[in-house]
Amino acid sequence: MAKGIYKRGKIFWIRYAGLDGRVIRESTCSSKFKEAESLLISRKEAVKQGKQPEIKKIANHTFDDLIGEYLKWGERQRSFRSKRGFIGQLKAAFGGLPLRRFNTMLVEQYQTEKAQKGNKPATINRHVATLKHMFTKAVDWNMVEEETLKRVRKVKLLEENNRRLRYLSKEECQALICACNDHVRPIVITALNTGMRRGEILSLTWDRVDLKHGFILLDKTKNGDRREIPINDTLKATMQGLTRRLDIPHVFYDPATGKPYQDVKKSFQTACRKAKIQDFHFHDLRHTFASHLVMAGVDLTTVKELLGHKTLTMTLRYSHLAPAHKVKAVNVLDNVLMKGGEEKCMIARM
Repeated sequence: MAKGIYKRGKIFWIRYAGLDGRVIRESTCSSKFKEAESLLISRKEAVKQGKQPEIKKIANHTFDDLIGEYLKWGERQRSFRSKRGFIGQLKAAFGGLPLRRFNTMLVEQYQTEKAQKGNKPATINRHVATLKHMFTKAVDWNMVEEETLKRVRKVKLLEENNRRLRYLSKEECQALICACNDHVRPIVITALNTGMRRGEILSLTWDRVDLKHGFILLDKTKNGDRREIPINDTLKATMQGLTRRLDIPHVFYDPATGKPYQDVKKSFQTACRKAKIQDFHFHDLRHTFASHLVMAGVDLTTVKELLGHKTLTMTLRYSHLAPAHKVKAVNVLDNVLMKGGEEKCMIARM
């Protein structure tokens, strides 16, 4: 690192003496060393010529200012839809608070208040993770000093319990489908037969569906990987029964507006209530899909590929559902290791 250039996080800062001999520290607002080096040279040259460098001061931005910039930037993210909800709740809590007012205690108090209102640790952690990333970008955009970011980053995430595995029996699946309204029923059937996430289903367009060859092609997934999902006979019949309009690309849309459904939470919960199914969320349809595949003897690697998991770790939560499959695997050794063993022992004794 050249003298007078140092890093704070990902951003390069420069240090030099002004006309009065006092040390000036200035953010380059850039993560590129060459740009920092060029700025330092120009600043030193200005001092030599008897000019005091004019340094741009960071304004006292508010959290609302940051939200406005972050929402513009966030449009390019795959998970932006869920983040928008988190940002809305953060806005309600912090509103027009100056960014420099944020500290470790303030964010920890937010965690406590959310927990007291019944929010789960995983949900609270998503909020805090979003807040931390917002302040990372705020430093990059020269909206706040890095010292504030350090205080926010000190907040530790809560311990999560990700072992919840709720899935429906075959009878419950049928009861749920029968209880669904007409617009929700095909969405639920799609979830049960593909294991697709809610966002993937609601944003699905017909150009990604190949009924002739029997597969759905997902390019924009949560993990960023391309995923091909087979279409079984049940799903094929369901999709063939949907009303398809040439002017609407989406598979599932509101006939009144022609726009895709943004959420089906209310209708889904109503169906669960009618079917007398408790403690069940839309994402649990994905668990139901995977659970029944494993119980039917499908290997975990195949289930992993269908779900779109990057590693087998997430898929292993379903492994306990296949005890018979494990017994069958061990019984293979009867033929591999022990076949003919007893006969050979009897011959050896004769």
